Amino acid sequence: MRLGVKGLDKLKNKFTSYNSNKDEWAVVERAYEYALAAHAGQRRESGESYITHPLEVSIILAELELDLVTIVAGLLHDVVEDTEITLEQIEKDFGPEVALLIDGVTKLSSFEFTSKEEHQAENLRKMFLAMAKDIRVILIKLADRTHNMRTLGYLRSSKQKEISKETLEIYAPLAHRLGIYKLKSELEDHAFRYLQRDDYYRLDSMLAKKRNEREELIEEIIAILKEKLFSTGIEAEIQGRPKNLYSIYTKMKEQKKDIDEIYDLTAVRIIVDSVKDCYAALGVVHTIWKPIPGRFFDYIAMPKPNMYQSLHTTVVGAKNELVEVQIRTWEMHRTAEYGIAAHWRYKEGVKDEKEFAEKLSWLRQLLEWQQEYSDVHEFIENLKIDLFTDEVFVFTPKGDVVDLPAGAIPIDFAYRIHTDIGHRCNGAKINGRIVSLDYKLKTGDIVEIFTSKQGRPSRDWLNMVKSSQAKSKIRAWFKKERREENIVKGKELLEKELRKLKIAPHLLLKRSLLEEVEKKFSLQTEDDLYAAVGYGGITPQQVIARLREEYYKHRERPQEEIARPEVKPWKKKNGAYRGVRVEGVDNILIRFAKCCNPVPGDDIVGFVTRGRGVSVHRSDCPNLKNQNDRSRLLNVFWEENREGAYPVEIEISAIDRTNLLTEIMAVISENKVDISAVNGRTDKDGIAKIHLTLIVKNLKHLEFVMNKVKHIKSVFEVHRFFSN
Repeated sequence: MRLGVKGLDKLKNKFTSYNSNKDEWAVVERAYEYALAAHAGQRRESGESYITHPLEVSIILAELELDLVTIVAGLLHDVVEDTEITLEQIEKDFGPEVALLIDGVTKLSSFEFTSKEEHQAENLRKMFLAMAKDIRVILIKLADRTHNMRTLGYLRSSKQKEISKETLEIYAPLAHRLGIYKLKSELEDHAFRYLQRDDYYRLDSMLAKKRNEREELIEEIIAILKEKLFSTGIEAEIQGRPKNLYSIYTKMKEQKKDIDEIYDLTAVRIIVDSVKDCYAALGVVHTIWKPIPGRFFDYIAMPKPNMYQSLHTTVVGAKNELVEVQIRTWEMHRTAEYGIAAHWRYKEGVKDEKEFAEKLSWLRQLLEWQQEYSDVHEFIENLKIDLFTDEVFVFTPKGDVVDLPAGAIPIDFAYRIHTDIGHRCNGAKINGRIVSLDYKLKTGDIVEIFTSKQGRPSRDWLNMVKSSQAKSKIRAWFKKERREENIVKGKELLEKELRKLKIAPHLLLKRSLLEEVEKKFSLQTEDDLYAAVGYGGITPQQVIARLREEYYKHRERPQEEIARPEVKPWKKKNGAYRGVRVEGVDNILIRFAKCCNPVPGDDIVGFVTRGRGVSVHRSDCPNLKNQNDRSRLLNVFWEENREGAYPVEIEISAIDRTNLLTEIMAVISENKVDISAVNGRTDKDGIAKIHLTLIVKNLKHLEFVMNKVKHIKSVFEVHRFFSN
């Protein structure tokens, strides 16, 4: 049998199920033969012939019922990148549309990059530019990533984790924003399996034990619903709706609950013929079972930006179990599964072009905002924020819906309406009541903005606004209007920050060092660097971290050292550490256990030592669990007015790469945390384990820093470390 014939038959069945044009199928067959010849002799890591990959990518695209051009581009998407065939040949043989899509998904390879991160950022930037021209670029890329995740088991562990992290941070959120939940769920679960294997299989096992019980409950609910809906004359299909593992896992983590405490694992979906039937079915559901207050969402009246529409309600169902019910029409169901792919202009005709363009306005806005970031790390971080952040939906006084990131304030709203309104914003009214500009908007709020003729943005707004758009516009205003002021301000901020760190400014603000840092941020002159700090485009901490790095690379005199910030020791009072109190005992010697390094905010317990007073441990310290004599344990408490700095050891797991440690140290330095010890190693799979002892104020401070480190490229786990 010829290579790929079985896969080609499968593609034909999918494609011809929605496209009966025989001439178009002939073009697909020609593209297959073309790809087969181009990839001849190439094999995947699994040992399979390479043609299996583009075939599977095209099958995924056909499942989304995409057009001829997309299917052909799916078959040929790796030809330019992996063979001798050029983009010009593709255009000649298959036309400019196919060539445009293939160019959009082809990685940059003929340029020099200073780092792997810069390469990744530029590839993403190129892909987003291509997406803005034609959304089919990202549909091909999502299909490509989905098949790669299905076959990831053949790669080495470090590569699995690297690809999975990027999938979870970029591609799954993109599928979500485009409404393609079918691919989003699959991408998340595959990435979850490779990044947190133990958690994945533990959760899978827990759900398997409950599966029969849940299936029986769903069957009972469906039977009741069918009978009631039929008796009221509503024709409907009712399905059990499985939740993907990753969504259950994130809910458990966010709510700090065990699997037994997650009540909406049971879900059903009712699909009807009309919008009128949706609301009628909702009435039936609420007459059978009691709805949970605050758990009803009408996404039909107020669709999500990715076009998702449905009614959601949670009820107390059979056996007193909470059940989530979704009600939608068949057209809404198709949109929910396939998102933007179900409504795009190439398939449905130019009559929908304007509406389609509006649905994708968030993508063009996102691209526009990201162009402001010249630093690759900042670009990727802000891209993740824009893709990940939950949303609130608010209204203009005319009733238009505006979506903003959760935590957005009236200033974000003003900039979303118009740049000039944002610049001149000086007040806001929410639901008819005047509020402060730092008021956090909630879904359903009606927002009215007040402006002044001579208004201008404040630098403080950069720390207040949530959306990338608002930050970008504010920075652009300061960059354009106040260059000279920004240069002076930027230099002052750098000098002030250096003095705070007890570093003489003349040691780091040298022309030779500044030149190197300018290159890192893609800036031309020293004044550009100072101006960027002045208008908030770059933080002083980012610049100082880079300056320190260059200083130690090119240090002229060995005796010349940069001072480290002074760390205040814990303050003692009457022989005891201030900040911790032992229940019922005063003036007793207290020390913090080095095995678990408790910090204010941790649950703690005291342990009576022999001759060294009371040792304070975290309540989950393994060393305490090994103690058989429970009579030596005491209740201890953090005092409210605790002072001092606390050492705590963390372990960072990451895929090893150039400049990894430098970037970790830079992020920690930027967040004004001192490091008292560093230790690390890399195993045979290329996984780096880095131990850092940080000096922090409390648990909240520690968690903030750990969260920042988690977002560094290649880092896939950060946790506190227990010593023996």
